[in-house]
Amino acid sequence: MDLNTLTLKELKKLRKDVDKTINDFENRKKREALAELEKKAAEMGFSLSDLTSTGKIKTVSAPKYANPADSSQTWTGRGRIPQWMKALEAAGGSRDDTLL
Repeated sequence: MDLNTLTLKELKKLRKDVDKTINDFENRKKREALAELEKKAAEMGFSLSDLTSTGKIKTVSAPKYANPADSSQTWTGRGRIPQWMKALEAAGGSRDDTLL
């Protein structure tokens, strides 16, 4: 095919057809890759969504501090400061006094 002999309309149609064919090819390859990955994940006992979830995996932090008056009240040192820690610090106590 000699592109120089085509009209502008024919060239634009050819470009549109080529773009569509490329897009279809890429989509087919993506589907094939996805199917292969799903198969491999299943062989390992997972679903692909289990392995690719975007949510954070929550980890539980070990308590770092304990209320000296009630050892069942603990705090990891993260997040909001518990009332018992605020009261301890207001009374002049130190966090170091409550370390586990």
